[in-house]
Amino acid sequence: MKIDFFLKLFVPTDTSFFPLFEEDAKVLIKAAELLQNLMATNTIEERDAIIKQIKAVEHEGDDVTHKIFQQLNKSFITPFDREDIQTLTSALDNIVDYINGTSQRIGLYKPKSFPPLFKAIADVIYDAAKEIEFSVHGLSNIGKNREKIFEACINLNTLENKADDLYHDGIRTLFEEEKDTIELIKNKDIFATLEKTVDMAEDASDIFKTILIKIT
Repeated sequence: MKIDFFLKLFVPTDTSFFPLFEEDAKVLIKAAELLQNLMATNTIEERDAIIKQIKAVEHEGDDVTHKIFQQLNKSFITPFDREDIQTLTSALDNIVDYINGTSQRIGLYKPKSFPPLFKAIADVIYDAAKEIEFSVHGLSNIGKNREKIFEACINLNTLENKADDLYHDGIRTLFEEEKDTIELIKNKDIFATLEKTVDMAEDASDIFKTILIKIT
């Protein structure tokens, strides 16, 4: 048997990670909500204000990530594998980074208008963030929440497929209808970053499943 098994019998598991995970999930929800709001703006001034807010939230996420890694360095017995804690933390950070990346591109490119499917994919990102938030909350009692977390992971996979369809529809429409080559290039890149954000959310679902499989 691994020595970790015996250690867990006699040394209390560090549960301080769970509030930090939940704090991280709140940051993700906040960023996803702001992205939805960004896609509903009508003026450059409104856009710029929300882009600044998203950047500030991204910094909040970086702070939480730093706290988790600090705690990981200090903890002797963790609630699940150290590698999985690191990977999950990085996955949540990546999603917020891509949300910020989308907003920064919008601020840089200043597209004349948003294709409707920008908002549709932003809505998928928010729905994915909610599934991740639910799963994070469930980690503190995996025995009770195992099946519900698995279900949330399935929902995340479904949302990723939906985002793929929206992305392909958006790109097809863009090439069919956009006559301004510069605007086409701008919006194509923003579409790609939105779609990649959902891919990052699906990566998180894989990590949740790995954690569930390891913990019997």
